[in-house]
Amino acid sequence: MPAWLEVTIRSFAILAGLFLIAKLLGKKQLSKLSFFEYIVGITIGDIAGALSMELEASLSQGITAIVIWTSIPVLINLLSLKNKKFRDFVEGKATIFIKDGKVMEDNLKSEKYTADELLEQLRKKDIFKLADVEFALLESNGEISTLLKREHQPLTPHDMNVPTAPQKETQTVIMDGEILDEPLTAIGQNRGWLKTELEKIGVSIENVFLGQVDSFGQLTVDLYDDQLQMPAPKQQPLLLASIKKCQADLELFALATENNRAKKMYAENAVKLDEVLTKVQTILRN
Repeated sequence: MPAWLEVTIRSFAILAGLFLIAKLLGKKQLSKLSFFEYIVGITIGDIAGALSMELEASLSQGITAIVIWTSIPVLINLLSLKNKKFRDFVEGKATIFIKDGKVMEDNLKSEKYTADELLEQLRKKDIFKLADVEFALLESNGEISTLLKREHQPLTPHDMNVPTAPQKETQTVIMDGEILDEPLTAIGQNRGWLKTELEKIGVSIENVFLGQVDSFGQLTVDLYDDQLQMPAPKQQPLLLASIKKCQADLELFALATENNRAKKMYAENAVKLDEVLTKVQTILRN
């Protein structure tokens, strides 16, 4: 067998094997590598590279080494899931850097962190004033988690007693000019509804690069032609305006009619609709 062909076969085989190993180790390995897992990854890559290029190297011995190096982190992960003490020993514990607004200098020294490094990490989280931090700790993966003091935390609708609608996952219903039926079904719609919505904004499906439907059922699209500007969805503001008009009409009817029974009915329903407006206007105004 020619050398180049053997190198090609080895490379593809090892690449397929590394892909299976990555799937076996799980997605956690991509986002959070411990120091030990980092070393294992480098070693496996080095072995795989040597097996691809060095034809005199024993393929069976190399595969055995890769299996052994792969089995170790898998075994450690299984033990870590079942035993917290073992997990703390392998992955380490979080270290408190700031508590009740005060810096824990001894903890900084034990983790070999300087004050400059702590301030740098806080700045990366858009915190430029140490006095604003109530609590901060160094996670086992090296990231710093922070909790701002109550008076410096962002204001939320809950703090202002403002009602908010529950949010659902935005569904991508068009991609690369093709309709995706599964997301459409997930929101309880079909192709006919989608085509009707596209007709409302004067766009054909072939011109749409990406189309998404939000939790309010509003369709937003991105076109292949970047020069065209699509108007913002107006279903919510239009619905709010319609409710306001109905409420105003009921008040006018109550004033205009001479029939006491009808006047009472119009007035009562105008009050009910006004209560509905109070609850939904903050949602529909966006």
